[in-house]
Amino acid sequence: MQLRPFEMERWQSLHEHEVELNLSESGVHPFTLDELVELTGVEPGPVRLGYTQTNGTALLRERIAALYPGAGPENVLVTVGGAEANLLATWAHVEPGDRAAIVVPTYGQTTGLGPAFGADVHPIPLLERLGWQPEPGAAGRALARDASLVVVTNPNNPTGAVLGEEAIGEVVGAAADAGAWILSDEVYAGAEVEGERTPSLWGRYERVLVTGSLSKAYGLPGLRIGWLVGPADEIERLWGYKDYTTIAPPALSDRLAAAALEPDALESILARTRRIVRENRSVMEAWVASADGALAWRPPDAGAIGFVRYEADVGSSELAERLRIEDGVLVVPGGQFGLDGYLRIGFGIEREPLEEALGRVLDRIRAAAPA
Repeated sequence: MQLRPFEMERWQSLHEHEVELNLSESGVHPFTLDELVELTGVEPGPVRLGYTQTNGTALLRERIAALYPGAGPENVLVTVGGAEANLLATWAHVEPGDRAAIVVPTYGQTTGLGPAFGADVHPIPLLERLGWQPEPGAAGRALARDASLVVVTNPNNPTGAVLGEEAIGEVVGAAADAGAWILSDEVYAGAEVEGERTPSLWGRYERVLVTGSLSKAYGLPGLRIGWLVGPADEIERLWGYKDYTTIAPPALSDRLAAAALEPDALESILARTRRIVRENRSVMEAWVASADGALAWRPPDAGAIGFVRYEADVGSSELAERLRIEDGVLVVPGGQFGLDGYLRIGFGIEREPLEEALGRVLDRIRAAAPA
C-alpha cells in the first residue's frame, strides 16, 4: 500500500507549535484540564491507568449513543480520535478495484486512504456558487451502481457549509441504489452558529456509519476520543479491525470524555463553543468587509473555520509560506484541499490574537495583490 503525503497534517505538525499566531486549527480554543475538571466535577486521580474496555466503557458509549436518536451503546465503537474512526470505516469498506465517491473539498484523510486501499475514487464537488452544495445529480454520477462507499463531511471542512436536504437526499438515494455504505464524518456537528444541531445521517439508511470526536465542537482535542456509530453487527465487525490498531482508548481520556458528555456538562460545553464561533465569525465578517474586495467568503454554518478566497497574484502555498516565515501566522493553503486561491482560516482562538493575525494576513495579501 502506497500512502501519498498528507500535506495538511504534516504542514500543521511541523509548524503549529513554532509560530506566534496559529490560524490553522479548525476547532475552538481548547479547555485546560483544570477547566474541564471544574466544569464536570470529575476526579481524574482515582482512575486506574490500565487497559480499559477496548470498545469504550459502557458509560461513555451510552453517552455518545444519546447524541444519535435511536442508537444504543451497542451501536457505538470508541476510537482514538475521529481519524481512527475514519480509518477503520474506510479500511473495512474499500477493496482494490472498488469504486468510491467523496464529497470534496474535504479533510484529506479519506481522499488519501481511498486510493491507497486501491479504490477508484470519484469526486462529488461542492460549488461555491451554489453555497458549497453539489450540483443536482452529481452524487448519482459519482457513485454509479457498483460503488462500495461514499464519504460525506457534514458540516463540511474546509467550508463550514451544511449540506441541504436535497443534497443529502441525493447522496442517500444514490448510495441505496448502489448498495454502498455511507461514511458521514460529523465532527463539526454541535458547533453551529445558530439553530439546532446539524441533523445526522444516522438513521437515514441502513448502511450508514457516522464518525465523530471531541476535538472540534467540544474543545477537547487532547483527549483523543472519537467514535463510530452504526448498525450493531457492523460495529461488532469494526471492533475486530480496531484490535489491530490502538486496541483501547486511554483510560483517563475515556473517563474524562464520559464526564464531558454528561448532559449538563455537554450543554455548557456546546454553549461555550457556539459563543466562540458566533462572536469570532463576526470578527471574520468585519475583516472580510474591510478588505475592499480583496477577500470573499461564504460565512460558515458551523465550525470555527472560514474558507476565504483572496485576490492576489500568488498561489496559496506560497502565500501561506510567506505568512509563516515573515509574519508568524500559520494558515492552511487552499491548494491542500485542491482549491488554490483560497485560505482555510481557523477562527476559534481568543479574540485579541485573532484580530492581530487577521490583520497580518490582510497586509500580506495586499502586498501581493496586483498593482
